[in-house]
Amino acid sequence: MTQQGVRPTADQVPATASDDVSRPTGSELAGPWSGAGQENEASREGSSGSRTSREKKEDALADPEAARRRAERRAGRITAGVVELEQRLADLVRSGLAAAEREGYGLWEETAARMVDAQAPGLAARVRELGAIPASGPGWPARLLEECALLHLLNQAWLHRDGLPEDLASAVRTHIGLPTTPTGPPLLDDWLVLARYDTSDGRLTTRRIWLHGATSARTALVLSYGPAGRAPELALPVGRSVRARVTPYPVGPRVALGDLLTDPAPTSVRPPGISPAEATARYGTALRTDPWLNSVPVTLDDVVPTPAGDTWQLVDTESKTALPLTPAALSRPGLWRLIALSGGGPVKVFGECGHRGFTPLTAWASGTSEPIGVFETMHE
Repeated sequence: MTQQGVRPTADQVPATASDDVSRPTGSELAGPWSGAGQENEASREGSSGSRTSREKKEDALADPEAARRRAERRAGRITAGVVELEQRLADLVRSGLAAAEREGYGLWEETAARMVDAQAPGLAARVRELGAIPASGPGWPARLLEECALLHLLNQAWLHRDGLPEDLASAVRTHIGLPTTPTGPPLLDDWLVLARYDTSDGRLTTRRIWLHGATSARTALVLSYGPAGRAPELALPVGRSVRARVTPYPVGPRVALGDLLTDPAPTSVRPPGISPAEATARYGTALRTDPWLNSVPVTLDDVVPTPAGDTWQLVDTESKTALPLTPAALSRPGLWRLIALSGGGPVKVFGECGHRGFTPLTAWASGTSEPIGVFETMHE
């Protein structure tokens, strides 16, 4: 795990000792910005003048053959887009990575638009990210090559999806941008709100709310969306507990949140923690079934924010292992909030552990149950 953000392989992560799940599919972006935002992707299809997703589901049940033909047509369009994108990546490698800096962002935006036309919004989002890498500072060629390789892997996985294990095939469909629905079974629990933060890419505001089940010990992610410049409506307070049913999606920690059965209330529940070495091992294990996973949620126990050259890391005082903080974490005032909370002593920290390091989201001082939010707003 390096300061430059080079992504290790699944085998390298445990040895060196969470999303694209947050990327909305095209159907999520097309719908009206109403409700709490925790509906599944299928519930967001169409504009205000189109049929509702329930009507579409009823049509699919009434005429499964027509639904199958539509799915085949979309798959064909995606395949054509994937083949075109593969040619674009091959041209880039053939001409040299320096060409990406000369050509600027416009060509990547054009390629992303082609992926939208191919009904592959997940690919479009990744292509836009590629276009921004040449302007991301020192070390960008390595980062660009890394992301191009991962995109090539995703393209090839789509082209050979029929031969993949079902869990990996589901991950491929999710990262391509195909809509998914919660598959259940519903899980009733008292959910501690671990963290909440918003990201914005100029087009869309995405809110991520992390939950911890008091009984199930499950870590779950609730996503909600709003137009750029407007916060999503779902706003659960960090550190409070709510009783509700959640329904898991087929890939990753994401869940659909049902109606809240209680108002948010104080709780003494805190998630169990692990060491930095165990956190990197957990990420490495997750990469085996989803090579495109950016991070996994983890809670670190008894770590101390410690400077290391021009960066900071979270050090386990017992095992002497450490996790570097991500560049995003280093550039925000929340880092100093975490340092002040620690005061040089150990703290419990919940956050996201990935190939760029650890992003702390919430922290607890030793001997207290009241969490302190470290980051609430980020910009992509």
